[in-house]
Amino acid sequence: MAAAIIRGAGLERYYEERADYAPRPGPARQGWESVPVTTLDDGTAEVRLVLDGLRCASCVWVTEHLLQQTPGVEEATVSYATGRASLRWDPDTVDLGVLAGRISALGYRPRLLGEEGKPDRGLLIRLGVAVFAAMNIMMLSVPLYLGWITSLEPRYEALFRWASLLLATPVALWCAEPFFSGAIQGLKNRVLHMDLPIAIAVAVLYVHGLIATFVGADTYLDSLAMLVALLLAGRMLEGRGRRRAAEAALSLAASVPATVRRRTETGVETVHADELEQGDLLDVGAGEEFAVDGTVVEGTGAVRMALITGEADPVAMGVGGEVVAGSTLLDGTLTVRVERVGSETTLQRMAAELRTAADRPVRLTSTDRIAPWFTGATLLVATLTAAGWLLAGNSSTALSATVAVLVVACPCALALSRPLAAAAGLGAAARRGLMFRSADGLLELDEVQTVALDKTGTVTQGELTVVSAENEILRLAAGLERFSMHPIARAIVAEAVQRGIPLPKGEDVREQAGRGISGRVDRRDWRLVAGSPGEVVLHGDDGETGRIALGDAVRPDSAEAVGLLVDLGLEVVLLSGDHEAVARRIADQAGIPGVEARVDPEGKADWVRARQAAGKRVAFAGDGLNDGPGLAAADVGIAMGTGAASSVLVADGVISTWSLMPLVAGFRAAASASRAIRWNQVRSIGYNIVAVSAAAAGLINPLIAAILMPASSAMVIWGASRVEASMESSQA
Repeated sequence: MAAAIIRGAGLERYYEERADYAPRPGPARQGWESVPVTTLDDGTAEVRLVLDGLRCASCVWVTEHLLQQTPGVEEATVSYATGRASLRWDPDTVDLGVLAGRISALGYRPRLLGEEGKPDRGLLIRLGVAVFAAMNIMMLSVPLYLGWITSLEPRYEALFRWASLLLATPVALWCAEPFFSGAIQGLKNRVLHMDLPIAIAVAVLYVHGLIATFVGADTYLDSLAMLVALLLAGRMLEGRGRRRAAEAALSLAASVPATVRRRTETGVETVHADELEQGDLLDVGAGEEFAVDGTVVEGTGAVRMALITGEADPVAMGVGGEVVAGSTLLDGTLTVRVERVGSETTLQRMAAELRTAADRPVRLTSTDRIAPWFTGATLLVATLTAAGWLLAGNSSTALSATVAVLVVACPCALALSRPLAAAAGLGAAARRGLMFRSADGLLELDEVQTVALDKTGTVTQGELTVVSAENEILRLAAGLERFSMHPIARAIVAEAVQRGIPLPKGEDVREQAGRGISGRVDRRDWRLVAGSPGEVVLHGDDGETGRIALGDAVRPDSAEAVGLLVDLGLEVVLLSGDHEAVARRIADQAGIPGVEARVDPEGKADWVRARQAAGKRVAFAGDGLNDGPGLAAADVGIAMGTGAASSVLVADGVISTWSLMPLVAGFRAAASASRAIRWNQVRSIGYNIVAVSAAAAGLINPLIAAILMPASSAMVIWGASRVEASMESSQA
């Protein structure tokens, strides 16, 4: 725009003579200098903003491409589902004020992140003015439409018409400005924006009303005002639907208490949760929520962790148990040692993952690409409608039918179906413990036929546990191992605590690496040593006393999760590097039909590629460092959040709980979202065919068209909102 002004003024030499960058326009930079941005390791700056006024996928496409063509911009992505933009740029080349100015020039208002829950105040005021004007114009039009004009004096007739024009003028010129702005900016960027036919319809109605006021004919200004009011109301509803798509992440972040009770040397003090540090001790009472992730050091109770696990049943919690932020203590009292606070907690990581996934743009589909062509087809049908009725000698119907065609057509509803349903699916999966890095990962899960599961840490718990032991043997062994940090010691002590066995205090305890542990318990000497593989043997003064079997136990819900995956029609296979016998035992316990044993890391990736070569789409779930190749090769890789960092980095989704049930929830969310997309597309195409045909035939007037147009978008939003309900019904 600035270049066009300079060239129009004949000042092209400005570019030849300038020695430095031009000063930036004040209004575009105003206030943006103080906005905090993130400086990355490579020196680039990054920020996330909220954009008001996004209307469809075309808006997203135009904004992204304009920003990406700006010198200095490294990356620019815009999400229609949440209305947020992520920008990364070179601060030595361009600044945030210029980028904000470019966004504003397109007709979209950038705001700071955190304000996405607030409605567009400007749009709300425009809607209020349009509704006020529409109601009054309709009141003034009643005597004209009912034929009372014959009983009115000419001066009152003129008064009603001019008063209607006076009220309609701000509606057409100011309230409808967002539609004109979107249409003009789309034409400047060579895009047939969905606002173009609406802007043409408003302009045609206003010009007709202006001329009719002068010549004393019917003005249709009431239809104009109501048309704009209904379209603005529809836009407000669409904005509300996008804001609700981000509510899952925001509600997760708001689910922790603001203050906590922290232990001190002299007693207990109430402090803000932001002041906590790792190692602090917190007292939590019945009915209170946990503000941090931590370990129980004192007390017992029942904890509801539905927000994290998706399960309504309370979890018994005692010393050594791990609690997470956002869960609730139902009964008892606990003292918790703080392990993770703020953004490091499981809850906040879930919220951040959900925001990141929702903000990532979904891949353009055929429906997104045809939206501009759809707009062009709408303009062609409107032109043919006008020509046809004029040739038939019915100019009044020509105007009404043409405007109705321009208004009732809705390519936006077609483009909305995918991002809104995908955002709803992301939120539904995240609330059940599975967070996807992008909407594409979620939707691709619906196309998977084969699920490969790693054994250790995925199907199993990934750590030593006591498989079998007598209580007395376990009590004596726990007395010896009470203060040891060896994995076998932790497994024995944890099992004794879980069984409620009082732990005796060992005396003269000595631990020798590779030789076991010995000491005195209950005034007798004991020695715990390794026996056959998977066992330890307790020896007393008079020889062997008992054995404790150890192993990697299957997760409590693995069998249920596998059964549900099989019920969904999926092929489930266990991939393991262990011996055939071990892998088969775990597979039988978990109910997994297929087993592949002695598979190394590259072998897992090769197995996935072989299935893909056979025409199968494969999802792979794993947690270890050795699972990285398999996760990367799979069509959809799911990592256990408790596993190796490298596996989390290459995965498309992350399970945040000690459970396989979120994987089942992911498949259900993917199926529900894909089903919602298909039905929304069918509804949108059917609506446009029927509505445009009826409008061209003169069966729909502009006022009814204005009601139907936002109703089509509301239909798509409703379809997306049914993703959660669809999941629950399929689960039932």
